[in-house]
Amino acid sequence: MTIAFYTLGCKVNTYETEALQTLFKQDGFDVVDAKAFADVYVINTCTVTNTSDVKSRKAIRRAIKQNTDAVVAVIGCYSQVESEVVAAIDGVDIVMGTSQREQLLTLVKQYLRDRRQILAVNDITRYKTFDRLNVTSFSENTRAFIKIQDGCNQYCSYCIIPFARGPIRSRPLENIVQEAQAMINKGYKEIVLTGIHTGGYGSDLENTSFYDLLSALNALDNLKRLRISSVEINQLTDEILTLMQSSATFARHLHIPLQSGSNDILRKMKRRYTLDEYESKINHIRALMPDIAITTDIIVGYPEETDVDFETIQRTVERIQFSELHVFPYSKRSGTKAAQVKDQVHGTIKSMRVNTLIQTNEQLANAFIDQSKSLTQSVLFERCDGEYCYGHTSHYLYIKVKTREALENTLHDVKIIEASYPQSLAVFT
Repeated sequence: MTIAFYTLGCKVNTYETEALQTLFKQDGFDVVDAKAFADVYVINTCTVTNTSDVKSRKAIRRAIKQNTDAVVAVIGCYSQVESEVVAAIDGVDIVMGTSQREQLLTLVKQYLRDRRQILAVNDITRYKTFDRLNVTSFSENTRAFIKIQDGCNQYCSYCIIPFARGPIRSRPLENIVQEAQAMINKGYKEIVLTGIHTGGYGSDLENTSFYDLLSALNALDNLKRLRISSVEINQLTDEILTLMQSSATFARHLHIPLQSGSNDILRKMKRRYTLDEYESKINHIRALMPDIAITTDIIVGYPEETDVDFETIQRTVERIQFSELHVFPYSKRSGTKAAQVKDQVHGTIKSMRVNTLIQTNEQLANAFIDQSKSLTQSVLFERCDGEYCYGHTSHYLYIKVKTREALENTLHDVKIIEASYPQSLAVFT
């Protein structure tokens, strides 16, 4: 039988889809493109915003139209928090949430036998188990993503994810190391650690911390590059930073969400740091690793965000000098505290503020790239088109080099000769 997967949302969803593909392949299924005619469709949904919900519903209906006789299974965050809505869509056969997805193969076979809709959504708020889903390879990625934990305990006022993913559950350290070593043995040069709240790894385990995991992975033979996908500022301990400083294996890049450059807005968001605490740690990181790239997330137009707040946000990002900003307009998510606030920022004002910060981002990013021209950069090439090869440096700069060689999944030293965002031209050194 043929099976197609369609994935929305984050890198964790991508990892989980890859793991499910492995599971079905091992049982004899042929995995085909999501746009193809298939016997089974699996839609791995996202619910981070109301817009994500809309996109998830569109993907579900598109799959149903492609083959009205197919088994349609909807899994992930949207089906976790809106299981009844998903189940009511005509043509949806299996509804799963964000737990026990290793049972999906069994449920597909059950549906093929019984032809009765299956609802398999558990109460995730009480779920304490890290589901074992292993990936043996990645169909589209040169870098190997490894999911190290699930869930989040933060409950920021704008975020639905703790309700969709439940509390923090950490993967056993030995299991992560085994998968990482298997990926290295298969030829992957870079491992990216990912999770719903990556830096919270180990908080639910005895005698195991995020530092312990990083130390164990850093000790693996033949690992060329280790990258943390995203980490909160208050989870970057001194021992983690010292480990990063002392090892050439760690990517010289950290993505540290700020979310707002205004203390008033941070407090309303229920973020667990102040601007002073954030900037102090950034200064400490740069003192240890002066050339490090620090990228961040900024939410613009949060409820009750005033013109004064936005001016403060603008000054903050300029002062900190990030190497790149990921700018998002605030989007209401039903079920969160922020969505209940009456003083919502008008869409036009949000758009204007977003555009202002996007311009700031280009200035900051170009400045950082220009500063990097004097450095020799190690690039992991990810794709080639016959004229250029493209990849990312340790600092997560996107580089292209003119060459006719097929250099996918190889590391080479380059120097930037034309610095521009989002893609710079480099030559081999």
